[in-house]
Amino acid sequence: MSKAKLFIYNLVQEVRYKITWPSYHGLQSSSLLVLLVSYMFALLIGLMDWSLKKAFVWFYNAF
Repeated sequence: MSKAKLFIYNLVQEVRYKITWPSYHGLQSSSLLVLLVSYMFALLIGLMDWSLKKAFVWFYNAF
């Protein structure tokens, strides 16, 4: 049981003193960047899906 207490104590100390938390502005900037990149990937995957669908429909209708 003492190992568990020591682990939790070290965990609290590390979170309290060794981790540097981002500022509110930095957090907003990072969140906006993640949102924009996610939308770009969604658009890219949607465009690839649409174009492959068109290509396969054309191919299957050709035979």
